[in-house]
Amino acid sequence: MFCRNVGTVDRVLRAVVGLGLISLVFVGPQAAWGWIGIVPLLTAVFGHCPAYGPLGLSTCKTQATLNQKDTMT
Repeated sequence: MFCRNVGTVDRVLRAVVGLGLISLVFVGPQAAWGWIGIVPLLTAVFGHCPAYGPLGLSTCKTQATLNQKDTMT
């Protein structure tokens, strides 16, 4: 469906930040804005960030980039 463009480290950081923000809804300031944590959590789950596409970014290692590194050495 979507091309993966979020790498492993990026996904872990997004999940931690997302869960941290969502936890603010239940503990601490109990602010409703903590629900914004759903966005980084979903991008971590699906491995796709819609903002990366237009910017031409990707933190995901693809087979093509791995092959390029192998040919350079």
